[in-house]
Amino acid sequence: MKPFAQSCEQNKDVILNVIQPLLASSQNLLEIGSGTGQHAIHFAQAMPHLQWHTSERFEFLSGIQMWMDEYCQDGQLQNIQSPISLDVAQENWPELNVDAIYTANTLHIMHWNEVQLFFQRAPTLLKRDGIMLIYGPFNYNGNYTSLSNEHFDDWLKSRDQQSGIRDFSDVDTLAQENDLKLLTDYEMPENNRILCWKKI
Repeated sequence: MKPFAQSCEQNKDVILNVIQPLLASSQNLLEIGSGTGQHAIHFAQAMPHLQWHTSERFEFLSGIQMWMDEYCQDGQLQNIQSPISLDVAQENWPELNVDAIYTANTLHIMHWNEVQLFFQRAPTLLKRDGIMLIYGPFNYNGNYTSLSNEHFDDWLKSRDQQSGIRDFSDVDTLAQENDLKLLTDYEMPENNRILCWKKI
């Protein structure tokens, strides 16, 4: 049975409305942490000009492949690539050169050292002027943007003390240190954001 995340179903269209114009001139995108694969299928359908490369930790690859098997049969969807195994902490990353990187709801799951590795390694796959898009909740000036985010952060830390909602200034500092310049910070429903950086 293929995996299903209700949150992906709920947020896929509002995310698409933001990222679609940003990706209008991109040709190849790597999604880091594709999860169930629902976003990849939905976005690839909406943006046929874009080759969507999926990736996840090894144990989740089969679930993404189930979604692809359903939507890619008979040539219905040809612009999505089979998932590749990628853990941000692994030493050797895939040899890709892409116009864009997208990730959703991953930074608050990672440990801080993994967030640092993400910002060190992901930009090396980006072409000059390529963009990085990150969706999820963020704190600002050390403060939660909502009571629900505070409760979510408590829940995250109860599962793994090293996870948690990241502060915008901390991740933007990492981005700047790795040749990324913030273009826009989009406010999204349910106290989430989409952060967009450009490689300089």
